[in-house]
Amino acid sequence: MNKPITLVVGALLCCGVSFAQENKKQETHIKEDSVKVETVVPKQVDSLIDGKSAEVKAITPVSDSTALMVYEDHKQAADIDQKWLDELYSNSLFDTIYKSVTELTYEDVDYPELPTDTLKARLKELNARTPFNIEYNPSLENVIKSYLKNRRESLDRLMSLSEYYFPLFETTLDSYNLPLEMKYLAIVESALKPKAKSRVGATGLWQFMFATGKMYGLNVSSYVDERSDPIKSTEAASKYLAKLYEIFGDWDLALAAYNSGPGNVSKAIRRSGGYQNYWNIRPFLPRETAGYVPAFFATMYIFEYAEEHGFNRIKPEFHYIETDTIHVKQMITLDQISEVLDLPIEELQFLNPSYKLDIIPYIKDENYTLRLPMHAVGRFVANEKDIYAYAQEEFDKREKPLPQFFESDVKITYRVRSGDYLGKIARKYGVRVSQIKQWNGLRSNNLRIGQRLSIYPRKPVFTNPPAQKAAVKTVEVEGKQTYLVQQGDTLWGISKKFPGISVQNIKDWNGISGTQLKVGMKLIVSN
Repeated sequence: MNKPITLVVGALLCCGVSFAQENKKQETHIKEDSVKVETVVPKQVDSLIDGKSAEVKAITPVSDSTALMVYEDHKQAADIDQKWLDELYSNSLFDTIYKSVTELTYEDVDYPELPTDTLKARLKELNARTPFNIEYNPSLENVIKSYLKNRRESLDRLMSLSEYYFPLFETTLDSYNLPLEMKYLAIVESALKPKAKSRVGATGLWQFMFATGKMYGLNVSSYVDERSDPIKSTEAASKYLAKLYEIFGDWDLALAAYNSGPGNVSKAIRRSGGYQNYWNIRPFLPRETAGYVPAFFATMYIFEYAEEHGFNRIKPEFHYIETDTIHVKQMITLDQISEVLDLPIEELQFLNPSYKLDIIPYIKDENYTLRLPMHAVGRFVANEKDIYAYAQEEFDKREKPLPQFFESDVKITYRVRSGDYLGKIARKYGVRVSQIKQWNGLRSNNLRIGQRLSIYPRKPVFTNPPAQKAAVKTVEVEGKQTYLVQQGDTLWGISKKFPGISVQNIKDWNGISGTQLKVGMKLIVSN
């Protein structure tokens, strides 16, 4: 079955991103003796009625992350640099790969920093220590020099991203007795984007088509696409590559077959008169495959000799070994996990890319897992019962969602409301935070209530039926029990301090529409 036309380190072209941002460390504590109860008349909260603001108190724009931590176990580790996460979610690097492979040229490139004799010596050394047939030829030299001359910035970013994925790849490749250098194939295929999708529908780090993925155990459903799961897709790719090597007995031909399918390689062998060396059959392969193996060799050379070419590997803020998985015991959303564990939603999406709608389903006989940074695993496990209860409470409040589909070329205008933040809006319309910022020329994550955003929806959006406008209620506060908000408080945490009081009760009694609180606020906590 043909493997799709895919991508190349050519993908290495796109937007730069700065990784330097100071790590923030924050530790909050919720103590029973911090509950302060007093009888006061709280300030009325702003509300929007018929487009008019009731004058009382300004609503602070909500930043693009959950603000406060609910549980404690280990100290909060440094936050993932937001700009780094924007780069992780950007598909722009991947989007250029197909064009780059199919239009790969072999014209002479002036790059005196790499003399031909030096390159020949290094390729000979690389050939000696790998099972691939890495021969010097002018075409490969020009591809390598072109990458070094024109794609240094993209290569820098890929080297940083590889620090997260390569340990995972190497472990699986080794278990199947495959060359560890095969890890560079994922760069050529997807530019290390787990949700990368080609123009013909191949998906994931290793670019599996739907049928080929199913054949190698990668399931796809409305909720889950295991082609985007780094571990499962790497295992499937290893099985596929092992089978291709068993068929051809040559790693170069196995690579070509991975890209274009075994049938195209066998045709090229016939048309060449029976040659079985990649460079001899290359003129008879499809155009994209003819450039595929040179792109793989060029990538391997540059990564193996990165230090000699002056690349500074910027390490990511966390590594694969600093994460762990938890088997979920009931349906839960990444948004709910983000709120109770105080983790940026973008971080959870990066660690759990196979969940298409940011929902982790619970299905009998299926072992769906949640991957978390190590520092958050203990907090989840220690408070597992309460977290699932909170998730169920949230689900029970929702009306049955109705899917609403948007064409990708339709632009909508969204008006920012109290409680909105970029991550929340991005999830609603199936787009990335970086895209919303790009479409609207935003330089930060801050939003203003009433601000209008242009959005091009990409995915199904689940919305509730329009509710009728509720009459404004005046709350009689005399004699009511109130609570003074402390550092580290959340609505859910406060509700647990007062038996029989729910988060929705607190919202209704205080006219709160979002989830963010300000230290010093006085909340009514009794009816």
